[in-house]
Amino acid sequence: MQIRTATAEDIPAIHALVYELAVFEKEPEAVFTTTEEYLRDFEAGRFESFVAEMDGKIVGMVLFYEAYSSWKGRMLWLDDFVVNEAYRQHGIGQKLFDVFVEEGRRRNCRLVKWQVLDWNEPALNFYRKNNSIVETNWWNAKIFLFEETPEKT
Repeated sequence: MQIRTATAEDIPAIHALVYELAVFEKEPEAVFTTTEEYLRDFEAGRFESFVAEMDGKIVGMVLFYEAYSSWKGRMLWLDDFVVNEAYRQHGIGQKLFDVFVEEGRRRNCRLVKWQVLDWNEPALNFYRKNNSIVETNWWNAKIFLFEETPEKT
């Protein structure tokens, strides 16, 4: 197993893993992004990723971007983190998470941050095992700017 920085060639596998995560989270219909959008945004530097590869196949990934906290300063936002179900329980997730956290340190970020669903006990246990602070007092708020996927240009 190898953890490495993602390349443009990895985008279809990354997108497929994101969809797999959406299925697990019981919201596959909520995924509007396409592989083409991922590739465009990846090449524009809007997000980065580390991938876990085994036997020539991408089996896990973390997708993240640099953000700014007005209270804390520079941070990395972990947007998605998934290991293919068939490859779980082999330490791949821990290695991916460690590489992500180390990337935050390398960039002199004050924190790394992400969301986790309140019912996802395996994820909550994983994060607690990694000395994460799981906040329960902040609520998410959002506004969708497009009801459907915007027209491709």
